[in-house]
Amino acid sequence: MPQKSLFFHHVHSTCKGVNGIKIQNGGIVTDTSASNHLPGWEDVESKIPLNVEEPPMEEPEPQPDRLLVLKVLWNDFLMCYSSRPLLCWSVWWALSTCGYFQVINYTQGLWEQVMPSRNAAIYNGGVEAVSTLLGAVAVFAVGYIKISWSTWGEMTLSLCSLLIAAAVYIMDTVGNIWVCYASYVVFRIIYMLLITIATFQIAANLSMERYALVFGVNTFIALALQTLLTLIVVDASGLGLEITTQFLIYAGYFALIAVVFLANGIVTIMKKYTKQEDPESSSQVTTS
Repeated sequence: MPQKSLFFHHVHSTCKGVNGIKIQNGGIVTDTSASNHLPGWEDVESKIPLNVEEPPMEEPEPQPDRLLVLKVLWNDFLMCYSSRPLLCWSVWWALSTCGYFQVINYTQGLWEQVMPSRNAAIYNGGVEAVSTLLGAVAVFAVGYIKISWSTWGEMTLSLCSLLIAAAVYIMDTVGNIWVCYASYVVFRIIYMLLITIATFQIAANLSMERYALVFGVNTFIALALQTLLTLIVVDASGLGLEITTQFLIYAGYFALIAVVFLANGIVTIMKKYTKQEDPESSSQVTTS
């Protein structure tokens, strides 16, 4: 855990103490020799006296300027997302998480339409458990994959997003419950695999104190997009589409993500190989 906040709750490293209780780095540190002499202080946190006379403070601790804090927060936000790799992985995080939440929230309704529970035995809970277990295995295995994510990361995101789109499309169009189950397992495995890689890649480009800022913003954008998508596609005040049409839209949504990252990945690879060719050509000119 980070030892301090970059924006809020700044605490001086020097200890301030009253009757054996010290505040250090935002936490309570008890002095047992002093606290044992105080009656009824078995539980320090719940039995701190309310009327303890404190020594006069020389000068009040200045409160942080809220506007200044917000300004620093905004500047830090811009600085974090000025990193192209971090921006790329964060965009995929937000877009894909939005689609992922939509699929897992409404897939039970799709399965009910494909195979009504009143007509046959269903295994929805078992499929959820199996997909989670296999996703965990895939996440563990990805640690052994050796790949240059700075070069091939966007192409990987594009390919896997296309596979997710295909899994959602098959689940929507094939009227067989076992095919739906298999497609759902593939969908969750790929997403859990990629979200783990994305988490690592984002964290690798950040200091520890900025984790909450970036991951919080990414998750907020994902939930905001999901809310908007729900209002447009699902809610009766919007289009109020049938469940099969909804999943067709979700498949197209992931396909669009794949196209965007495919184009971005091609540009990244071209730039990388262009930079590699420039030193070679300049060295040849120097030699001649």
